[in-house]
Amino acid sequence: MDLNTLWFILITVLFVGFFFLEGFDYGVGILLPFLGRNDTERRVIINTIGPVWDGNEVWMITAGGASFAAFPAFYATLFSGFYLALVLLLLALIVRGVAFEFRSKIDSPRWRGRWDWIIFVGSLVPALLWGVAICNLLHGVPIDADMTYVGSFFTLLNPYALAGGLAAVALFTLHGAVFLALKTDGDLRHRARAIAAKLWLPATGLVFLLALLTALMTDVLARLGYDPGVVPATAVLALLFVRYFIKKEREGWAFILTGVSVAFTTITIFMGLFPRLIVSSLDPAWSLTIHNASSSPYTLKVMTIVALTLVPFVLAYQAWSYWVFRKRLTVESHLEY
Repeated sequence: MDLNTLWFILITVLFVGFFFLEGFDYGVGILLPFLGRNDTERRVIINTIGPVWDGNEVWMITAGGASFAAFPAFYATLFSGFYLALVLLLLALIVRGVAFEFRSKIDSPRWRGRWDWIIFVGSLVPALLWGVAICNLLHGVPIDADMTYVGSFFTLLNPYALAGGLAAVALFTLHGAVFLALKTDGDLRHRARAIAAKLWLPATGLVFLLALLTALMTDVLARLGYDPGVVPATAVLALLFVRYFIKKEREGWAFILTGVSVAFTTITIFMGLFPRLIVSSLDPAWSLTIHNASSSPYTLKVMTIVALTLVPFVLAYQAWSYWVFRKRLTVESHLEY
């Protein structure tokens, strides 16, 4: 395996980790104004992700940094072509972070209610935009022979990408509902489990629609064949079994399965891309690949040494933080953080 392939795999792993962790994070934010019946319940919902939400976003920052260092031409084309979408994404994440911090500064129901809706928007918009962006990489965007994006913002809003965005929102919201059922207790836990059961069907339907459109509107079948393999099949089967474990009140298993579905769906998309990074809809020969968009071999070698040295410590720290905050939260034990 050459270093170009290794870094494609590492970036895939970073996006998998990001979507797995930030996926339920976004889902919790989307459900916040609807699941919490009063200010105390909404505070408990926020507290379920309070200690970890900013750490989850580090995966996105690391994925972006790794893409810039390993495949600078890909990074440049992506950020120039998707500029407006990425600005909207950044603004949504900024106001979301501000809302988490400012929500409790004034003891006013109206003040807190406004920030709750900002958290909702700041969670919904990134979930939608990430789905649109990742699916556009596979579907293809207008890139010329100079690796320059020659489309517009509205070029990105094609039916396939929008289906991917809606599927991402639905799947992340289901992931978040199961997480809330796992992290809370009492009446809040029961309502989170009930809404997860209701979300399962639309989320599953949208994921299946995305799979169908992937077969019809991309070259994945031509590249991977009609036998989808273990990874796509696992993504589908995991999602199908989520409903069973929700009904059996086994939130831990349901959360694992929604996470597996998120992770393996992401891996499937990157499998369809490899060895490309962005597909050119103008000419397949103009697509950015792990070879024509990469850094020098020396840069990749140095990055590999640094990554293999430091990443295990980062993973260990994040695992420890989740272990420390593993207990269920209740309205009765509610504390401001």
